[in-house]
Amino acid sequence: MPRKAPYLELVDVLRARVLAGEWKTGERLPPRVRLAEEYQVGRNVVQRAMDRLIEDGLLEGRAGSGTYVREPRERLRLVRSWHRGRSGGSPGRVGTRERGAADAWEAHSQVRVPAPDTIAQRLAVTSGELCVHTHYEFLADRRPIQLSASWEPMAVTEGTPVMLPERGPLAGKGVVARMRAIGITVDTVVELQRPARATPVQARLLGIGVGDLVLRIERTIFDTDGRPVETADIVIPDAHRAVVYEFGIDRP
Repeated sequence: MPRKAPYLELVDVLRARVLAGEWKTGERLPPRVRLAEEYQVGRNVVQRAMDRLIEDGLLEGRAGSGTYVREPRERLRLVRSWHRGRSGGSPGRVGTRERGAADAWEAHSQVRVPAPDTIAQRLAVTSGELCVHTHYEFLADRRPIQLSASWEPMAVTEGTPVMLPERGPLAGKGVVARMRAIGITVDTVVELQRPARATPVQARLLGIGVGDLVLRIERTIFDTDGRPVETADIVIPDAHRAVVYEFGIDRP
């Protein structure tokens, strides 16, 4: 019989230690470097083993903190409210008054990224048109609760101070305020919900198991002329968040 890959052998060892109660629920595991020394393996082997146990739902990663034995979580409400965000926020960042809502985020933007066919259709541009592409990881108590991949046509923002969503004078203020600053009025947001299963990358980032149920929201934001100015794919783990929509009433 062929021998298991080293990282799979370490998966078995670490799983046995967790199930035996050596590390309690919610307890942080030793640093990867210490485990690598203990088992005389490379750090990449430890990383792959921990990634597998995160995917299996036994462990969870916490940004900037380490890896912990996964603990049961209450399924909290995540409020998505367009009318709350009209004053300058973004529909993707509403609900900050809700318990367990995002209180921080990490973002990375790339410029001049060609729009794939599906994104180009949602933005009503030609396939391959250059965009600003931003990946977001939203955190609550330093735990990842939501992912978002945003696309904005460079034809809309290139050469302006708001081209990069997380830099410049309006960094982090959301699509509504950023577009208003360059003379564009955001008027409508359309969201299409699709249940999906977590990919390996999503599972690793969200600290859930591969194949766990997630809610995927395709969001597109339009200006008053009906032109799409941003579209995003938002991923929320179903086991941890119940998505609630809140609507305002237009008053005469």
